[in-house]
Amino acid sequence: NGGIPKGNTVLITGSAGTGKTTLSIEFLVHGAMSGEKGLYISVTEASEKLLENLINYDFFSKEMIQKGIIFVDIPEIYEKLGMNKLQFTLDDINILIQNIVKIVHEFSVKRVVIDSITSICYRLQTEEKIMEFILRLSKALSELGCTTFLVSELLPSAKGYSQYGVEEAVSDGIILLDNLERKGDLLRTLRVVKMRGTSHSRATYVLDITSIGILLVPLLKGGGEMYI
Repeated sequence: NGGIPKGNTVLITGSAGTGKTTLSIEFLVHGAMSGEKGLYISVTEASEKLLENLINYDFFSKEMIQKGIIFVDIPEIYEKLGMNKLQFTLDDINILIQNIVKIVHEFSVKRVVIDSITSICYRLQTEEKIMEFILRLSKALSELGCTTFLVSELLPSAKGYSQYGVEEAVSDGIILLDNLERKGDLLRTLRVVKMRGTSHSRATYVLDITSIGILLVPLLKGGGEMYI
């Protein structure tokens, strides 16, 4: 019913290879095409390597960077702030959020992707600090009118929607990406588990990554065709 409400913080969760990064990048691309600047914060993969992969898609071009997608490697922020350590304190959390907010202010960003939040949570270690970080970050970015995607790495054996169990509880929305084996084929799927502020379908969709972007089609549960 109208998509993701502006200002929401949404957890994009799933195991490796389910399309989380591609979905997040396309979210920023659509924003840039509509005049909304985007910020992609890479935590684990160098943005230069990511950009090399993105140019294979027709929906992305290098002009997108000039049009309004800023790529930032968080290890560079850690280095600048003296935060190259295994465990973050509450003071570190505040400093990190302040620096993210500073970038958002400087470039008038309206869409933010952090890929992945799981790697940051690893350095926070405790549920209390993880909750504090996500709540403070979400509040700060929402007050600036930003819609935020937090990419979460999920183990295939996981029972919940996040690695630490806290991320899903404090996010406004959860979009679950998964792999489904059907008739010998491995399909990527997408399901909106929750989304505050709007009604939404809880149906499962097949997510097809093509050169022109992501295509979603309803998944049929019964016999006949695998999907339409």
